Amino acid sequence: MAGLFDVSKEIVLITGASQGLGRQFARLLSAHGAAVALAARQTAKLKDLETEIRAKGGRAVAVQMDVTDMISIGKAIDAAEAALGPVSVLINNAGIAIEKMAVEQTEDDWDSVINANLKGAYFVATEMARRMIARKQEGNIVNIASVLSFGVSKGVVAYTTAKAGVVQMTKALGLELAFKGIRVNAIAPGWFVTDINRDYLAGEAGDKLKREIPVGRFGQDGDLDGALLLLASDAGRFIAGTTIVVDGGQMVALRG
Repeated sequence: MAGLFDVSKEIVLITGASQGLGRQFARLLSAHGAAVALAARQTAKLKDLETEIRAKGGRAVAVQMDVTDMISIGKAIDAAEAALGPVSVLINNAGIAIEKMAVEQTEDDWDSVINANLKGAYFVATEMARRMIARKQEGNIVNIASVLSFGVSKGVVAYTTAKAGVVQMTKALGLELAFKGIRVNAIAPGWFVTDINRDYLAGEAGDKLKREIPVGRFGQDGDLDGALLLLASDAGRFIAGTTIVVDGGQMVALRG
């Protein structure tokens, strides 16, 4: 079965790789033999991760990318492919959240979150797909959605809207690209403590959320590994346009 989940021949581009889940994804895929292109706006943390992966014998390159800028996306993919070869797997992970009640959010707040989480994901996915199609290459695109694609919490209206859009985008791209040999799927993580939500989950809101999770805890390092390897490898070769929810049973509990 290990061969079924093999990613050792894959060249993987990971957006938002400078922190949180993106760093975990990079370490996981590299540990399983994939070459990884680490993309984010700020490259200092990327360089540290690149050095770490290379010290362990992995192949990695850090590239600067602003997912809201098509020129930046193109240049970053060019740099990644010049260093490692044609990208075969995209982990579309970049995103931000701004915690404000809806009536307090500014237009800039809304645009920033929608652009980073939804528009940016679409830009990177479609640019990557165009390249794969041009070279008649099969590939995988894994979008990172959220448990908030299906439920809501107070204070993150733009984020929940964007992540719901990622699920619909995954279905639409999955439908359009599967016949080209490009599988598009998504993972919707539940509540994992990362830099984007650490303060939010540390207080009373976090305690309340934890009580809603049947397994009784937030996600931990490694809890997304199985889903990611499934979608990035041939093990998921008949999965397209699907979102896998990894949330400790929270959505089941809320839906009944």
